[in-house]
Parts: sequence; C-alpha cells; structure tokens
Amino acid sequence: MGRKRRKFTDNFKAQVALEALRGDRTIQEIAAKHNVLPTQVSAWKKQAVEGMADVFAKGGSSDERETEIKELHAKIERLAVENDFLAKGLKL
Repeated sequence: MGRKRRKFTDNFKAQVALEALRGDRTIQEIAAKHNVLPTQVSAWKKQAVEGMADVFAKGGSSDERETEIKELHAKIERLAVENDFLAKGLKL
C-alpha cells in the first residue's frame, strides 16, 4: 500500500513560507514544527520569493480584479447565448 498524498491549503503554505522568510528558525525547525519535509518548506519559500514581485507589479486591488473578472464572465455568457441563438437561426 502506498502512502496517501497530503494536500495543504494555500494559507498553510503561505504561513510556512513566511516563517521561512523571517529567518527566526532554520528550515529544519520549521519543517518539524509543521510536520512537513524540509525540501517542501524550501520549495514554498522559493515560490513565495518568486511570486512576490507579482504582488506589487499588478495594478489595482484584488476586489477590482474580482469585479472585472465577473464582468468579463458575464459578457462571455451573453455572447455565447447570442452566438447560439444566431446559429439556430441560420439552420432554418
């Protein structure tokens, strides 16, 4: 029987990565505290560092982006309905 793969939430990963970035404890200590492998802590830390520039590079707040995404999804839905309606009309 193989080991069951554990899944971690994004918040958990961020918390562990933040601890690693602080540098108060070693990677091994953080891994032991959270019961994960040190290589996993290092990988999450690396992902956090690499993704940090995106946080500052993207303009607008996350609420503004969410609103824009919802508007675009609504527009796509409307266009899909119109496209279906027109396609049915051409088949007559």
